[in-house]
Amino acid sequence: MNEPARTGTALVHAEYHLFQITDPQGPVADDLDASHTGLVAADGGAIEVTTGIHTGDVHVTVEPHSKRPMPARGWEEIAEISCDSPSGELLVTSSMDDPADLPSLASQGPGSYRLRVHALGRDRAVDQTTLDEAVESYLIQSWPAAHQDALLVQATDTYGAQVRAQPANDTIVIDHEDSLETQTGRERDILRRAGRGDYS
Repeated sequence: MNEPARTGTALVHAEYHLFQITDPQGPVADDLDASHTGLVAADGGAIEVTTGIHTGDVHVTVEPHSKRPMPARGWEEIAEISCDSPSGELLVTSSMDDPADLPSLASQGPGSYRLRVHALGRDRAVDQTTLDEAVESYLIQSWPAAHQDALLVQATDTYGAQVRAQPANDTIVIDHEDSLETQTGRERDILRRAGRGDYS
């Protein structure tokens, strides 16, 4: 029997059509190419989930498992990607905030994981900013697994079709060890600290 580890649901702030899943010791990334699945992209431990809303809160539920679960029912888009967690922590976060109050998706410690991202409501407020209530929902299932290619499991929303139709873009991945040695890394660090009110 595959009982999930501790699950959780929280509002997560999406910015520039995305929120992230990160490992504190893994890479950070800009502009990952989501055109393959239209929903999620990964490069090592750097993961971006694509939202319909430009800026605003979305509902996110995480569901870590010890082995592969069945996809959940009632979702519009479902995609799978592989990632690595060197620290044993895979945390949902917006691009400029601290991690959301959600359990780690790396429930079995450091290693390779498979993530299955489910999305609902991405067509309801495409390109909008900060609505009175969250209209998009995401379920992220995780389990330990060897690396496999990205997989689009289900594709029914219009926004996902638009993302998949876009030409692939270049991915910029910055290792944590040298991120502050690059202009992009320094700018992202300033934005992250400013978002937390740290102007030092």
